Amino acid sequence: MTNILFVCKYNRFRSRVAEAYFKKINKNKKNKARSGGIMVGAYPLNPKQVKAAAKLGIKISGRPEPVTTEKLIWQDITVIVADNVPKYLFDFNENNHKKKTIVWKIPDLRHGETEARIEEIIKMIIKHVDKFIGELG
Repeated sequence: MTNILFVCKYNRFRSRVAEAYFKKINKNKKNKARSGGIMVGAYPLNPKQVKAAAKLGIKISGRPEPVTTEKLIWQDITVIVADNVPKYLFDFNENNHKKKTIVWKIPDLRHGETEARIEEIIKMIIKHVDKFIGELG
């Protein structure tokens, strides 16, 4: 079994899309996925981003969640789905076992991004998740 934790800055978009898409296409039920953000925010998901994801067949919903100690203990692989989250935050040992950290430098969206730009970012994430699942086997 492999537990995957997708991480971005706030868990409002990039890590959410990666988690939802992974769960949608993952055929190996021994692989589990969750997501979280390194910063806890009060903002809900952006309706424009939710709509763009739905247009591409990915359903994201719920409130953003933080990366917690429980999630860090649970995960086997951390996938940073962001260009603004430092990898060193996840370079730690749990019982002398270094867990794997992968970085996908997916750019953050800025306020007022176009639907086309949002879809472009989602497609980047889809491409990375497809490749990642292929590597997991």
